[in-house]
Amino acid sequence: MAAHGAGGSAGCGAGPGPGPGPGRCAFFVRRKKRFCKMVPGPGRRFCGEHGQHEKENDRKRIPCPLDPNHTVYEDQLQKHLKKCNSREKPKPVYFVQDINAGVKDTTEIPENQVTISSLSKEELENLIIKLKRASNDLELDLTEQVLSHQALQEALSDPKNGESASKHLKQQASILGNMEKLHLLGPGRCFVEFGAGRGKLSHWVDIALQDVENIQFLLVERATTRFKVDGKHKRSDSIFERLQVDIQHLCLNKVPILEKKKLPVVGIGKHLCGAATDLALRCLVESYATCCNEESEEPAPKRPKNKAEGASNSSNDDDDNERNKEDFKPVAGIVIALCCHHKCDWAHYVGREFFRSVGLGPVEFHYFQRMSSWATCGMRETITNASTNEESEDHANNTAEHDRTCSKTESGSDALQGLLTVEERKEIGSLCKLLIDHGRIRYLQHRGYKAALQYYTDSSVSLENVLLTAVPEITTSQDTDLELAKN
Repeated sequence: MAAHGAGGSAGCGAGPGPGPGPGRCAFFVRRKKRFCKMVPGPGRRFCGEHGQHEKENDRKRIPCPLDPNHTVYEDQLQKHLKKCNSREKPKPVYFVQDINAGVKDTTEIPENQVTISSLSKEELENLIIKLKRASNDLELDLTEQVLSHQALQEALSDPKNGESASKHLKQQASILGNMEKLHLLGPGRCFVEFGAGRGKLSHWVDIALQDVENIQFLLVERATTRFKVDGKHKRSDSIFERLQVDIQHLCLNKVPILEKKKLPVVGIGKHLCGAATDLALRCLVESYATCCNEESEEPAPKRPKNKAEGASNSSNDDDDNERNKEDFKPVAGIVIALCCHHKCDWAHYVGREFFRSVGLGPVEFHYFQRMSSWATCGMRETITNASTNEESEDHANNTAEHDRTCSKTESGSDALQGLLTVEERKEIGSLCKLLIDHGRIRYLQHRGYKAALQYYTDSSVSLENVLLTAVPEITTSQDTDLELAKN
């Protein structure tokens, strides 16, 4: 029986030397480097423990209908479907199909577009002319807002940091510095980190607000993530909650904690790739803000007035309530480090209105978002963030995908080397990125936000070094309150 137990935990295969002894099981125990010594039943090659191997040659494996990347025995299919990791799971309450996808208009989306390398010289020149014409009125020189924050000073000065860790910390410190400058680091707010990964940005925001009460964090990430840091926060006055959902389907006002408290939200993100930025902006500005504003417009219940004094007090309270409603902003601010414009999608892009206003459409957008990679791909060999440090785990997949797309674009642009120099391609790529980003700025401005673009870190730290910030425009009543506070 001892031999039987040992054999049950090993694999089978053709072993070295002679075969099994006469009347013994034909299962080879790799760990013990010998055949199983159990006696099989009459007419069988394997014992009862290893009998399944006798049937394997007669069993058929088929692709799993939920995920064809793996297979399953046909006779075990129904059992497998009940526990397969690819099975559809119950949707969370905040899942609303395509709520942030934008208006569907498939007739606008171009099909069968040729690659940039397949364009003729005249077609490419026409595209560049359109790009420069549309960019004439744009502010091409962004201001530098390379800031830092006290919360990260100790981590930044740690001599154990590798190059990759230092670069991440510098970017996070500057993002927090910009948030502080915009007065977004305060109590009674919910910080929503889009594309959260391990949740490092929220971690540092929490450290910066360690003496502040009533802070909530929502970390939005569609993929499962290893080495999460939000589980390390044990403070009772800060709450971390992960939302494993695609931003495209996230309805913030249905998240239980926001549905209950209606807190002002601060949207943050570090290197939010391509279309994810547009989905996040629409999630904040349209889905959440619009729902909150609609609810705040509902008439308040009337209270009985028994005495004249009570009536006067009630009137004052009503005035205060009205003022509080006016001052409450569902979205207190947005701070997102932009990334991977080549992964933008016209179907989700929030700046379509701006593109049309300058005489551009989906065809031009298709080429501009592809050409935007010229701004960074040409320098990727000299400035790299490669590292084995687990700090780079957050964006490892995105970086790999970015590099794959860049290599394709670069190989395509090799055919254009006779038409454009590397520096010209870099300049055109930067202009494409700026044009796409300006469409996002215009979108926010039309919805009552003071939005801006700035360099938040040096290009030697990250080639994707543009930060989008937005805060609600101050109303007349808020201006008056600020003046009174100053006096």
